[in-house]
Amino acid sequence: MTTSSRVALVTGATQGLGLALAEGLAHRMSPEDTVYLTGRDLDRVTQAVEALPGGGAQVCGALLDVADPQAAGRLAAQLAERHGGVDVVFGNAVMRIGPDDDPRAIIDEYAEVNNFGTTRVLRAFAPLLRDNGRLIVVASTLGTLHYLAPVLHDRFADLSSLDEVDEQVAAWRDAIKDGSARAGAWPGFVNIPSKIAQVAAVRAMAGERREDDRERGILLAAVCPGMINTPTSGLWWDVNTAPSPAEAAVALLDLALEPVVPEHYGQLVRHGKVLPWTVRD
Repeated sequence: MTTSSRVALVTGATQGLGLALAEGLAHRMSPEDTVYLTGRDLDRVTQAVEALPGGGAQVCGALLDVADPQAAGRLAAQLAERHGGVDVVFGNAVMRIGPDDDPRAIIDEYAEVNNFGTTRVLRAFAPLLRDNGRLIVVASTLGTLHYLAPVLHDRFADLSSLDEVDEQVAAWRDAIKDGSARAGAWPGFVNIPSKIAQVAAVRAMAGERREDDRERGILLAAVCPGMINTPTSGLWWDVNTAPSPAEAAVALLDLALEPVVPEHYGQLVRHGKVLPWTVRD
């Protein structure tokens, strides 16, 4: 075990933004540091690691399926034994959906990856953060209460624990499955409640850890990378002029590697600025 070098980890890192984050971390960190590039398919993880250019930090592939309730905890235990802690964690794993997908057919897997996967990563890796560490959840501008009907704001506005977040996600998931969401105020675009719940999870954990993290220089935050030119985004929007994953990753890497801005703690950040959680913020 060594604590003299930095350790970073990226979930959902075999393509797109996650791959760009892993490559960017490796480029900006030192040769004695280690970046774990993770994904749920070992062959794709191996191929992604082999395709990265050399130089900078060592990149290691690791299997991590955030939809597996035990996987994040297992990997966290391995890293704790191997390194004693972690310095940078990007929670980026995501199940993507297209305009033709039926929310009722995909919502179980979608919630397992995007939401329960997020809270699993937070629970597993936050305790491993060393002084001046960063734990950043990749979310979206959609992750604010502005995009949710006011009658639903109380579902996510002031949650105080990850267990409460999981309970609200489960209730939303079940409403999608039984059709009651369509008859109520829930938006038809499932990305909206999902992203709001991700930010709510960060806010809930931040409420529990704020004082200790402030003393130790730790940053816990959600981040919006903005529109990215990827095939999946292209199914929904015109992304021809949008930044590439590598370009979009720059602001996220700055958040992870540059000095902490105290106002960012527990917030949703886009290009260095905090996005208001409510209209009152």
